[in-house]
Amino acid sequence: MLDIHISPIAIVFNTRLTPTDEAWGGLVSEIRLDPTLPEESLAGLDSFSHAEIIFQFHLVGEKDIVTGARRPRENPHWPEVGIFAQRGRLRPNRLGLTVVRILRREGRSLFVEGLDALNGTPVLDIKPVMQEFLPQGRLRQPDWSHEIMKAYWNPHKENPDDNQ
Repeated sequence: MLDIHISPIAIVFNTRLTPTDEAWGGLVSEIRLDPTLPEESLAGLDSFSHAEIIFQFHLVGEKDIVTGARRPRENPHWPEVGIFAQRGRLRPNRLGLTVVRILRREGRSLFVEGLDALNGTPVLDIKPVMQEFLPQGRLRQPDWSHEIMKAYWNPHKENPDDNQ
């Protein structure tokens, strides 16, 4: 298999310290560019309403990675599906992708809402969302996937890590 090396372009700063499967809605994150990148690499991004953020689940250990099938969140009521048929963090390359709402840009920082990444998460790429790249036609997904997402985007508590 081809060996790929990627360096983070930014780091996430927010109040989330531990992974959870709910209450990501309303979370504001700062995506701060790596010092090796020029500030102007963010120029014009704030003229878009949304961006795609590609990041790494950096706290997932090699031994925790799933390559086959499993029940999402280990729920016995949901079907066993392959890791690529779910969006869990225990995936082979530990990559996450989220569409966020852009709030503002301040110099080397982009402030966004709805990024389901922890404080300290390495960001690998940022892309503006363009309508022409959105799916064409009707989306299809199984019932269990709607159920798994019911509380995912509920508003977060001030600091959900205080309740653990």
